[in-house]
Amino acid sequence: MINKRRAFIVGIKGTKLSNREILFLKTYKPWGIILFSRNIKTISQTQKLTELIKKIFHDIHYPIIIDEEGGKVTRLKKFIDNSIFTADYFGKLFTKNKKKFNIYFDVYIKQIANLLNILGININSVPVLDVRRKITNKIIGNRSYSSNANVVSKLGEFCISSFHQQRIATIIKHIPGHGLAKVDSHKKLPIVKKTIRELNKIDFFPFKNKKSLFSMTAHIIYWNIDKNNTTAHSKKLIQVIRNNIGYKNLILSDDISMKALKYSIAENTIRAFNAGCNLVLHCNANYSEMLQVAKNSPIVNNFIIKKTSQFINIIR
Repeated sequence: MINKRRAFIVGIKGTKLSNREILFLKTYKPWGIILFSRNIKTISQTQKLTELIKKIFHDIHYPIIIDEEGGKVTRLKKFIDNSIFTADYFGKLFTKNKKKFNIYFDVYIKQIANLLNILGININSVPVLDVRRKITNKIIGNRSYSSNANVVSKLGEFCISSFHQQRIATIIKHIPGHGLAKVDSHKKLPIVKKTIRELNKIDFFPFKNKKSLFSMTAHIIYWNIDKNNTTAHSKKLIQVIRNNIGYKNLILSDDISMKALKYSIAENTIRAFNAGCNLVLHCNANYSEMLQVAKNSPIVNNFIIKKTSQFINIIR
């Protein structure tokens, strides 16, 4: 039952669920699971893994997430080579030849979505809606569609609607924008000091009016909004996402084990919920950390249940 699950998402260690992981899932009932390359060996193995996860929860629509962006962020490289199909590739193609873009992008997304459906995965963590700037750290780089906010916005809309048509839900990221980060938030804390006016005009713009049911935060401090807290820990920034950007669906923290966050895993979890995140994400499959996330995550509320029902309508 969805109403007994807790508001967090976790990764798992390997290509099979261990007995300890099965007990963890049954005991703490995370809202969803995220898969990485470490979990994927063959098509049949991945199918068995996702089938077992869904069987544990008695739910054929249980949320199973993956990051399949193309380019350097690909978890399906054992089955398909998307190395040249970066967001930047499609952004440039869109600018040069829209007709060719429409054909290529449509085929690309149908290919990815078909494979995800075969594997039993129902959420893809795309599109990246970060606007590329001159100072953008390479962790984003060609994962961004363009340095033009309008192009990023349009391609983001195409991506979301195309995946929805193929029964795959999406996660827009990294809200409210990662393009001005000079350092990799996996390792250090980026601090952005641009004015709110400029942020609204460029970095926040692509996230507006998007129909994705899920969004993932940027672990960044926006100095002129909240000097002390990253997005996932900032009530002020969550309000910016809700009010300025107008995003009305579920907000996920980015991975709370990332180095940009300075507190313990338990404290990172508590602060994310207190700030207004709906779901907390933990990726590295460290069991002791998973326990801390689980024990500090609330039971899903009516808002999460409502949005989960809308998610099921997309994927069924």
